[in-house]
Amino acid sequence: MSLSEVKENKEALISEISGDTRFMSRITSIGLTPGCRVRVVKNDKNRPILVYSRDTMIALNRNECRGITVEEVTA
Repeated sequence: MSLSEVKENKEALISEISGDTRFMSRITSIGLTPGCRVRVVKNDKNRPILVYSRDTMIALNRNECRGITVEEVTA
């Protein structure tokens, strides 16, 4: 599933990131890499997705999140 499909207050593990060179460079420079755990804080329609990862709150463009493949973590 893509990161944009994860529900609020759920955790996921990034398994793959795909996109153009600019996107890949930007997303990895903020610490989102394969194997990284993220928690979706806010996921409202037509708004950026707010995630918490590596002690940082990050707002991500909804369209770009479709290029981030994740596996939902179950408790």
